Amino acid sequence: MTLTVAVIGLGAAGSATSAHLAERGVRVIGLDRFTPPHDQGSSHGRSRIIREAYFEHPLYVPLVRRAYALWDALEARSRRTLFRRTGGLMMGPPDGAVVAGALASARAHDLPYDLLDATQVAQRVPAFRLPAHHVAVFEPRAGILDPESAIGAQLQIARTAGAEVHLGRRAHAWRVRAGGGVDVDTADGTIRADRLVLAAGAWTGPLLGDLSLPLVVERNVVHWFDAVRPADVTPGRMPIFIHESTPGKAWYGFPDQGEGLKLALHHQGVPTTADGVSRDLAADDVRAVRALADLFMPGMAGAHRSASVCLYTNTPDDHFLIDHHPACPDVVIASPCSGHGFKFAPAIGEVVADLVMDRSPRFDLTPFRIDRLLGR
Repeated sequence: MTLTVAVIGLGAAGSATSAHLAERGVRVIGLDRFTPPHDQGSSHGRSRIIREAYFEHPLYVPLVRRAYALWDALEARSRRTLFRRTGGLMMGPPDGAVVAGALASARAHDLPYDLLDATQVAQRVPAFRLPAHHVAVFEPRAGILDPESAIGAQLQIARTAGAEVHLGRRAHAWRVRAGGGVDVDTADGTIRADRLVLAAGAWTGPLLGDLSLPLVVERNVVHWFDAVRPADVTPGRMPIFIHESTPGKAWYGFPDQGEGLKLALHHQGVPTTADGVSRDLAADDVRAVRALADLFMPGMAGAHRSASVCLYTNTPDDHFLIDHHPACPDVVIASPCSGHGFKFAPAIGEVVADLVMDRSPRFDLTPFRIDRLLGR
């Protein structure tokens, strides 16, 4: 008998999970309240960072290496350009979280890197002017993923393998059936499935009902500025970067790919809700990023061109949440979140598919278990 799996949310994790499951012969019913790719969640626009020397923790390196391989395979199969290698600079004080963390991951996993002082950074990338005491870890394999094209490619593979994809169809609630299986209620009726994957991003918390998890939705704003010196901020001249400008506070950016210089603060937004977030641009939204650009990239960022709101769904420790529901083993929660999940999408889809099918994932998912969020 064919296993039927409902997937709520078809963004980065949901589309990848749907593709992996469908290609394994599972009947997939995918639901999304919007029409991916869309600008209401966390995976819109044309650029997301991918990097190997993972400052958050070395445990992510094997997972991101698998993601690199799966992105390459998806690019070849879909005949879409999904990845652009630019290299990456992880910058800040030598003992800061970004630099020290990147070095720890690079050394633990024998990754290639260069350690540069502030003068060497300016020589290699003229766009930057760092304080004399700041350094940078340059990793050559970092670069840019195209999230909207990637989600489209994953959904295309899912559909080709037989998945039913229902866009603009909201799941209101779900419940476990007596004897096993899950019912998902939508405005167009109830969907019966054997298993359920919750991959709803910022809407995950409300869908968990009485399971009160410390998931905090954070409003973040990304900005595009005119490039004053375009030749210095092209993808061939300027890598992606994350810069810990002051202890514990970072900003990040991308070279100009034709849309302008993209810059944003990281984890400095305000708490909100998925449905209540303000998408209006405030003067303070621009001012903070402009100040950083003027200080560390003087003369590079011109007129403010546009902005977009992006939602982070944060756990207290900023690690992912990938696990079975503690009271409902037929339900898998897939929340590769906290503002650094997109790059892992195809690898997350693979391990979630393993959990759904009661297979052992190739990676240790202990750090992502739900118990840590329930105080157990």
